[in-house]
Amino acid sequence: MDQTVILTVVGSDRSGLTQAIADAVYGAGGNWLESHLTRLGGKYVGSVLVELPEERLEELEQAARSIDAIGLKVDIILSAKVDERSGEPLTIEIVGQDRPGIVREVTTVLARLDVNIEDFFTAVEGGAWSGVPLFRARAKILVPATLSTDEVRQALEDISGEVMVDFDVEPAPS
Repeated sequence: MDQTVILTVVGSDRSGLTQAIADAVYGAGGNWLESHLTRLGGKYVGSVLVELPEERLEELEQAARSIDAIGLKVDIILSAKVDERSGEPLTIEIVGQDRPGIVREVTTVLARLDVNIEDFFTAVEGGAWSGVPLFRARAKILVPATLSTDEVRQALEDISGEVMVDFDVEPAPS
């Protein structure tokens, strides 16, 4: 029987790390389903969702340990079996003047509204005209059916006067 696992990876960035992970997955008879891999703080960081035969999990763990030996820490976690999330899928983009605590403020608003964050990307960049650091976030969220996008927008924009929020309605998962 097949099972799905999540590989989390962290290590010094260098050429060939993604290939080493792909080799380990393939060597254990796994199928690479989804991933988020990036350079963050000068390190190679990410996660990979893998499906593989249950009896070959130990093989994947051994292959992952051999990657550790070349400077990459790999952990394997069993994925959740049931997805009970519901709501309207949306993508939001937030732009505002950067300051300590802005991520906490945004996530606090979303949690208070019972909005589930499915994917969250943030960055700080210099403002085009002013040079003032700008906070940018892009998040895929699930909004409860009892909540309108206008309510979500207003709650986020209430964080401060310079926060702007845009929405894109995502197609419903099939």
